[in-house]
Amino acid sequence: MQTEQERYMMEALALAREAAAAGEVPVGCVIVREGQVVGRGRNRREEKQSTASHAEMEAIARANENLGTWRLDDCELYVTLEPCPMCAGAILNARIRRVWYGARDEAMGACGGVTNLFMEAFPNRPALVGGILADECRTVLADFFAELRRDRER
Repeated sequence: MQTEQERYMMEALALAREAAAAGEVPVGCVIVREGQVVGRGRNRREEKQSTASHAEMEAIARANENLGTWRLDDCELYVTLEPCPMCAGAILNARIRRVWYGARDEAMGACGGVTNLFMEAFPNRPALVGGILADECRTVLADFFAELRRDRER
């Protein structure tokens, strides 16, 4: 039986697959409040030619719009890849109470992969849970990058 966390991560994975189909690094994110998804996002850096168009940033912006507030202290964030420093900073500033992520990011991860901003003395630090559907999240990323390498070799 699928847990609630796995269900929300599956929604984030669907967004990651959309990103991959659009030629973006496949990362997807959903923000949940009281059992309802209030924000969705996927990577759109190539599409928008914007450094800040990460899945988490997009989902936070949608949640802000949908809830009419920048404070997301009663929300939880589900993302397929460990947040980078920019996204971890946005999560801290949004006051999100819990972050669930899938795959660890050894290159840019700011929740344990390289550093952990959530262990620093910032106010309103979220609880952090990694490894939710980690294999599926890693596979989406690995398949995307393998396809990129194949395309470059052709």
